[in-house]
Amino acid sequence: MASVLDALWEDRDVRFDISLQQMKVRPGEVLIDCLDSIEDTKGNNGDRGRLLVTNLRIIWHSLALPRVNLCKYGPISIPVTSPTFPFKPQTPTDTASFVCKKINNFMMAYETSKIYRDLKLRGALIQNKQLRLLPQEQVYDKINGVWNLSSDQGNLGTFFITNVRIVWHANMNDSFNVSIPYLQIRSIKIRDSKFGLALVIESSQQSGGYVLGFKIDPVEKLQAAVKEINSLHKVYSASPIFGVEYEMEEKPQPLEELTIEQVQDDVEIEPDEQNDAFVAYFADANKEQDREPVYSEELGLAVEKLKDGFTLQGLWEVMG
Repeated sequence: MASVLDALWEDRDVRFDISLQQMKVRPGEVLIDCLDSIEDTKGNNGDRGRLLVTNLRIIWHSLALPRVNLCKYGPISIPVTSPTFPFKPQTPTDTASFVCKKINNFMMAYETSKIYRDLKLRGALIQNKQLRLLPQEQVYDKINGVWNLSSDQGNLGTFFITNVRIVWHANMNDSFNVSIPYLQIRSIKIRDSKFGLALVIESSQQSGGYVLGFKIDPVEKLQAAVKEINSLHKVYSASPIFGVEYEMEEKPQPLEELTIEQVQDDVEIEPDEQNDAFVAYFADANKEQDREPVYSEELGLAVEKLKDGFTLQGLWEVMG
């Protein structure tokens, strides 16, 4: 089973001038905040833009031309110049520190939730023989007597299957463990090994391309575990949990509505003899009372009598 998440790039790559399609949120990605009047002082100095912050990345785009943009989730500086991307609010100086603080808070939430997205070896995963649960994480199954086949003799341990990841730890040493997020699972298969049939998990290239083998007996229990993991992986792929939690007082507009290219008006109205007729749509400047109503055969209803010299046909021609 190949993972549909291998193409995840939003929280890894720096990209310039991405398409509007690439600017759309992917499953599990949500817009956290929208900051207007932000200038990219390095690449687009003086160009008024918008900074969009999601739970995976930061996007800056020009307001006049959204296809002029950059996408990055990494260290940024506001407004001090940095080796990465300097952004500066086009607002009073006292606002800059406020914007900078907000961005730093987003970055903190991102950095402290990497366990949701990255494969982790020998982490602080277990406490009192129980898995230390992450926010939004639920354990769906706990399997005892699972052998890790990373060494010649194997290591006996315990398997936890959750809605976010798979965790194994050695019974004799809790710190000998591995956390494998569904996000980084490339394939899940049953293969033959020198220990017999085993569960084999291949991680994505982003996480190092590991091939991890686990022995679960009897075979029926192994097959049930693989079925359960595949099912949870499929559910996760449709609606990933990236772990970045940040509450905003006001919910921003959808990302798609904030990246629509603005169309500049290039229509010029040329003065002609019909300009006076256009004025007839508005109240007369010196009009003291309404004129009497008359029946219009053209419209089939009663209308206010037109001023001398004006016709309905002339008014419609103005609108055309």
